[in-house]
Amino acid sequence: MAVTALFTGSFDPITNGHVDVIRRGAAFCDRIVVAIGVHPGKAPMFTANERADLIRRSCADALAGTSCKLEVATFDGLAVEAARQHGAKIMLRGLRDCADLDYEMQMAGMNGAMAPDIQTIFAPASPMVRHITATLVRQIAMMGGDVSSFTPAEVALALAARFPPRA
Repeated sequence: MAVTALFTGSFDPITNGHVDVIRRGAAFCDRIVVAIGVHPGKAPMFTANERADLIRRSCADALAGTSCKLEVATFDGLAVEAARQHGAKIMLRGLRDCADLDYEMQMAGMNGAMAPDIQTIFAPASPMVRHITATLVRQIAMMGGDVSSFTPAEVALALAARFPPRA
């Protein structure tokens, strides 16, 4: 039986932490659907299409040599509904610290109540990416800082093009 996981987020931009979660999920999934949350009230740095392209390019190496297939989609409703739409029985979530755990446990409980047939699986972040957040990556990039140690190369280039380094 094929195992499909849904990994949701804004991915604005995708970071090395996100790629780490996807790599970990590939160990037990046949297919991971990275679902980009699209909310009309938010103004992301990258469009959904740009984020989808960056995700595909950033994850190619991470999934090379695995049998796990990657798909990228968008959603604008409940994550459990997106999971059902894509045939996912697993919600893949990354954990960096205790604050993430508290929030993610609440989310897993609510999702479990709405969709008991969909299980949440937590992937603890690897120590070398535990500190990375997309919010901090965006802030550093906007100030002209180097984000290449926090993001895949494709993302660092896209951010540098949008926010040239300061002299």
